[in-house]
Amino acid sequence: MSAQSKMKPKDVSRGILTICAGVAFLVMNDAVAKVLTDRYDPIQIIFLRNLIAVPMIVTVVLFLRGPGALRTAHLGLHAVRGLLMLLGAYLYFTSLSFLPLTEATALVFAAPIFITALSVPLLGEAVGWRRWGAVIVGFVGVLIIVQPGGSTFQPASLLPVGAAFVYALFMISARWLGPGEGLWTMMLFVVLFPLIYATPFALWVWSPVALSDVKLLVVIAVCGSLGITLIGQAFRLAPAAVVAPFDYTSLIWATGLGWVIWSDVPSFWTIVGALVIAASGIVIVLREAR
Repeated sequence: MSAQSKMKPKDVSRGILTICAGVAFLVMNDAVAKVLTDRYDPIQIIFLRNLIAVPMIVTVVLFLRGPGALRTAHLGLHAVRGLLMLLGAYLYFTSLSFLPLTEATALVFAAPIFITALSVPLLGEAVGWRRWGAVIVGFVGVLIIVQPGGSTFQPASLLPVGAAFVYALFMISARWLGPGEGLWTMMLFVVLFPLIYATPFALWVWSPVALSDVKLLVVIAVCGSLGITLIGQAFRLAPAAVVAPFDYTSLIWATGLGWVIWSDVPSFWTIVGALVIAASGIVIVLREAR
């Protein structure tokens, strides 16, 4: 009997609700970050967010699990993953300075497509023709949104695509950590190392932080940490093939928040490209599950 067939309907429902909540928190994180990019350099935002998140995560872990939960045998790999996280976050937050939230969100969904393509040279995995077909379709979706060579092309559209590529490397590197690495340990180092790396650059571009913006920085620290935690927990509650497609509910949140905050209405081609990328990503997840 497969693991999926052993799952209880209650666990599946909890997994779906958990990933939907996690996705909502991450989009709120992105929306607040977009507001802050009008006043601060993205590297400063990342620094301040992680400066708040690190002690918050350490406190929670020590309270729930004790200091043993923070030990790792893969410190060097965590350091590399932290660098990837910093680069991906910087590219994505920078894109939010120029692009509508919906478009940036849709383009960063190229990450599962890159993961599939990179899993061949980096992990030695075999990818069948159906998944390669989904990869090609996904890149077509990216081209539909970016429209290179068209009159509406923006070079900034390449930033979330670059972020998706870096995130793909980040996600693949998790496979090298092994199943024994705890979720809380991974969460800590994924904010601690970017904080260390961002410090000198943040000080170089530093702008005085308005007191009214401190609460927004707390919001992105809380929303970002909660989002990552809930999404990780969702994959523990239910099979990836069940919960992963609900990651695309972020497009709904991004569209709604973009309209409410900035009165942004996604273009026809952004909607079409987003649907194509989402469809290809779901196909990849379902083929992975099989």
